[in-house]
Amino acid sequence: MTELAGPASAGVPLGWQATMIAILLAFGLGQAIAAMYMATFRGLSYSRGMVHAMALSSVIACMIMLAVGGSIAAGIGVAAGLSAVRFRTTLRDPRDIIFVFAALGVGFVCGMLAYPAAVLGTATFAIGSFLLHWTGYGSRRQPDGLLRFFAPQGATTQEAIATVLSSHCRSFSLVTLREAAQGTAMEHAYQISARSLEERSMMVSGLQGVPGVKNVTLLLQEPTLEL
Repeated sequence: MTELAGPASAGVPLGWQATMIAILLAFGLGQAIAAMYMATFRGLSYSRGMVHAMALSSVIACMIMLAVGGSIAAGIGVAAGLSAVRFRTTLRDPRDIIFVFAALGVGFVCGMLAYPAAVLGTATFAIGSFLLHWTGYGSRRQPDGLLRFFAPQGATTQEAIATVLSSHCRSFSLVTLREAAQGTAMEHAYQISARSLEERSMMVSGLQGVPGVKNVTLLLQEPTLEL
């Protein structure tokens, strides 16, 4: 039972029981981190391979730590071998890097047989990830989308457009205004935040009802897709 309480001495391999417990615990905690990643993922580039990498990297890290044990020479050899490996995958989101690092950290800690630190660390990491996701910590209100249309010049038309936008939008801001159709019309581009999902359709219909307004297009930019 003493072999379950701490890392093996230098040059003394662990028994099958301690090794099996460490590797299975690392795999289970790695899956817990991967599951939390799936539950709190926000973005466009979801990768199933990334989830698998998190679950399996903890096992690899644990295996390496179990093999190294307290041997400095073995540690140097493993570090030299890993330095020759070139990982070509680029992680664009810092959050993905943190989750992968967490999975590796769980594997290292399990490999050192520090089971309480591994379990409590994983639990704290999972709870913290969920709370940050649930509370929307760090997010900022983004415009719902980009509104484009063509409209003739004239104060009456501009007043009608402003009335429609004010009625259906929480906020709107003119981004681009340029001439079109040899100067007989103007191309408008607004960043808008609608009051509700229904107001978007009503706003588009209202703009299409303004005399001279054509080609009304709303490009949605949902906050849940922020990168």
